[in-house]
Amino acid sequence: MCHYCGCREIPLIREFIAEHESVTDTAGNALRALDHGDRELAGELVARMGLELHAHWQGEEDGLFAVMGGDAEYADHIGALVREHRELAVFLGRVDLGRAEDVVQLREAVDELHRHIAKEEDGLFPASLTALSGEEWDRSMAAWRSAHPEAPGNLGRP
Repeated sequence: MCHYCGCREIPLIREFIAEHESVTDTAGNALRALDHGDRELAGELVARMGLELHAHWQGEEDGLFAVMGGDAEYADHIGALVREHRELAVFLGRVDLGRAEDVVQLREAVDELHRHIAKEEDGLFPASLTALSGEEWDRSMAAWRSAHPEAPGNLGRP
């Protein structure tokens, strides 16, 4: 992921990146649990992934994606990202870790999630720095807050 453009200094982007890190940590822990034969723990972690991703995707899609998707330059890229969200949501909703095929598919889905995150962090997030107006940032942040009602009032982390 890039560290040169400064998008990590934007509180909303910092939150999205923190959520990415949390969900990929959870995914890695689920795969390690499977490697150790603990399907019960893996199932709990996959369920946690689904919950984390649901709120994360809502914040992205209702905010940053909606704002940037209104620009023809970004619309196709954002449409593809949303499709990837939907595909992973469907898979996570039906995965059966007792089926060897689903375990293989989970590993593939986690790899794809890493690629998906790179598209956001290395492409869309840096582009947002120049694409969004102040009002659009406000709309994007309001959508994130709506998707995370339990979060503190501001987006910054100490």
